[in-house]
Amino acid sequence: MARYIGPVCRLCRREDMKLFLKGERCYTDKCGYERRSYPPGQHGQARRRKRSDYGEQLREKQKVKRIYGIAERQFRGYYHKAARAKGVTGDKLIQLLERRLDNVVYRMGFASDHAEARQLVRHGHFKVGGHRVDVPSYLVREGDVVEVREKSRKIERISESLAAVERRGVPGWIALDKDNFKATVQTLPTREDVTLPIREQLIIELYSK
Repeated sequence: MARYIGPVCRLCRREDMKLFLKGERCYTDKCGYERRSYPPGQHGQARRRKRSDYGEQLREKQKVKRIYGIAERQFRGYYHKAARAKGVTGDKLIQLLERRLDNVVYRMGFASDHAEARQLVRHGHFKVGGHRVDVPSYLVREGDVVEVREKSRKIERISESLAAVERRGVPGWIALDKDNFKATVQTLPTREDVTLPIREQLIIELYSK
């Protein structure tokens, strides 16, 4: 699967908002978006033209894909799964994205950004319900306990991220036990739990054409 491996600060500048793709750096004055809050490229500082409705929808989809670090084919699959589920399609789409194991690991504070969380999961450093899981797209369920494996608790990146978790905060649907390197999914996330300015209705309109 193709994955973007270039400078991630360009992505924040393209979307004209902080996507928090670079961990702790995003909270300092070294943040690329704070230093150059205009789109990348030679025409980045030129006067911006008003986007069409399609352009707004496409931009919103790209933004959400970049926040969660997933590719088009997988993202479209989440849309179709949300469309088949009972309830509001947009809310279900956001819930599915939030339930991904790599996102949950990030929300719990075991990683400083989504890319790091994905790598840690792929390397098998976590257990869900007592079983080792190394699939970033694994969907957690209510009551699941996610914990760092015993031999992985000395990894410096995990310890540093946990030490800084207060700055970022932990969502209300997660109960974190820092001392024991584990957290519990108390309830499934709701739309209100996602504070990033996501306009999911634009994505639904784009895919339902």
